[in-house]
Amino acid sequence: MTGRFALTRRLPDGYFDDALHTDVLKGLTGRPKTLPPKWFYDARGSELFEEITRLPEYYPTRAEHGILRERAGEIAAATGARTLVELGSGSSRKTRLLLDSLLRHGTLEHYAALDVSADALVAAGESLCRDYPDLEVTGCVTDLETDLGLPADARGPRLVAFLGGTLGNLDGEARPAFYARLRAELAPRDRLLMGVDLVKDPAVLVPAYDDAQGVTAEFDKNVLRVLNRELGAGFDLDAFRHRALWNPEEERIEMRLVSLRAQTVPLPVLEMSAEFEEGEETLTEIAVKFRRESLGAELSRAGFGLSHWWTDSEGRFALLLAEPSGTGGP
Repeated sequence: MTGRFALTRRLPDGYFDDALHTDVLKGLTGRPKTLPPKWFYDARGSELFEEITRLPEYYPTRAEHGILRERAGEIAAATGARTLVELGSGSSRKTRLLLDSLLRHGTLEHYAALDVSADALVAAGESLCRDYPDLEVTGCVTDLETDLGLPADARGPRLVAFLGGTLGNLDGEARPAFYARLRAELAPRDRLLMGVDLVKDPAVLVPAYDDAQGVTAEFDKNVLRVLNRELGAGFDLDAFRHRALWNPEEERIEMRLVSLRAQTVPLPVLEMSAEFEEGEETLTEIAVKFRRESLGAELSRAGFGLSHWWTDSEGRFALLLAEPSGTGGP
């Protein structure tokens, strides 16, 4: 409890250390090598991502914010939510548009933020408590990949928001598992609000992940800083180059770190070393881009009905509202 902001932790002690060790051991001994993007986000990584959202090349944040600004009233009217649950809330900056509209609509009583970062939750929660003195504000530290942690005792109907295009970080196998966990926890009157980036010209997509100022490159390399600090690793950041490319078969952006020379990197905490060939690439993030028809079909198979679809004026980004359908919920 921090002031009137209540923070709960659903993860056991040592969870993140164990998860990091498992991910790095599996990822750096696999072919091709991989590192999950969640390890970008220490304090420095979060700062870099906030900087990325302000870059001229990075349109998703501005596009989503514009849709929310225009459509938040419709969302409030369509959902009548008494509880707003945000998955991967981070700074909760865009959330204020939803909070304001739901409060004006007269239904909202509770905002529940879920994120892996306790620091981000506390900072956002205390700020929201100051600015919304009549709103119940809670936070939950959890790993959305394994445990959603939706507040079961929250007053319904609930609106679950998954914004920022984060769905695109899940590949074609991980998304059905995510939908299934979410669907199992939703009641019939609950709703799901998601922001998704859309398929478009690679000439627009690639610079959004490889900006001229090099901020995204710095962000990509931050995962190596995290491994150096947490695992005592010996990564030389100057020995790797950031690369972003469009994969047309999977319709996704892929961020990779390219080894500039043959090298052996010690990871003493794991009692191992990682061998890199010159030019070898480590996949650090995927960002799937979506089409309305195929995403609607994907949601339908998972037990959701697509009820609303809004895009920005240039058709770059979409905000969608889905409702539980069929069986599977409580």
